[in-house]
Amino acid sequence: MTATLELIGAPTDVGASVRGAGMGPDALRVAGLAETLTRQGFSVVDRGNLAGPATPWAAPSNGLRHLDEVIAWNRSVYNAVDTALGAGRVPLMLGGDHCLAIGSISAIAWHVRKRGQKLRVLWLDAHTDVNTDTTSPSGNIHGMPVSCLLGHGPAALTGWSGERAALDPDAVRFIGIRSVDGDEKEAIRTMGLRVFDMRHIDEHGMRHTMTEALQDIDEDTHLHVSFDLDCLDPADAPGVGTGVRGGPTYREMQLCMEMAADTGRLGSLDVVELNPALDVRNQTAEVAVALIESLFGKSTLAR
Repeated sequence: MTATLELIGAPTDVGASVRGAGMGPDALRVAGLAETLTRQGFSVVDRGNLAGPATPWAAPSNGLRHLDEVIAWNRSVYNAVDTALGAGRVPLMLGGDHCLAIGSISAIAWHVRKRGQKLRVLWLDAHTDVNTDTTSPSGNIHGMPVSCLLGHGPAALTGWSGERAALDPDAVRFIGIRSVDGDEKEAIRTMGLRVFDMRHIDEHGMRHTMTEALQDIDEDTHLHVSFDLDCLDPADAPGVGTGVRGGPTYREMQLCMEMAADTGRLGSLDVVELNPALDVRNQTAEVAVALIESLFGKSTLAR
């Protein structure tokens, strides 16, 4: 039976540093995401965009920017992803900024634990997002979702999966990292997080990197991909708010997605930080759709 994919738009830049990520879901639709996946043989349900508070663009309070609004948007995302999984569908959360992964992955973690499965998260990003309210230079919560999911974030954003931590440190594999704050480096070392940074990819290649990252995935694993478009090099994906030069090439990211697809265990996806206001003729959304197509099993030859 072919999986039914559910598109869930979360049009907000509430956790971000610059305006524009709220237009991301519709840019992905304009680039043909639903039509592309339908041509691959999937049944696609687009539930439209969730509603939530406007971004006030206020200064941080106690080290956190827009906390109440971030909670509201993540609750909406949590409920939508929870509903999709409960109906046996594969949720594709279209952001919006990366703070929304708190709600998305918390809901996934609850379902995975209920099924007695193992959860693995591929975090494709230029940044590790393990800041907290006490370490973040900006207070922008899109730099904190991994900390929240590991149970180290602000109390209002932890514990949503029914456990203090939605994820164990061993559940996350970071790919493409090349911008890490000083305090984040210490947190990564202390928690023993698996980070495959750009030096690792440069030295070992994407194929070897992904073989390492996926080595413990088995038939009891739910694989979740949290895909921040700034993982890509800005030459290929200019439409992001926090681009960092020196990322994986388009072809390297295609291989990353194809190898994730080869596991056969993909159960959910976040696509975040697409900022059409900074894009060129929707190029970044079109790149995203092509990569998502590979993640859901498109290959050049029958394999």
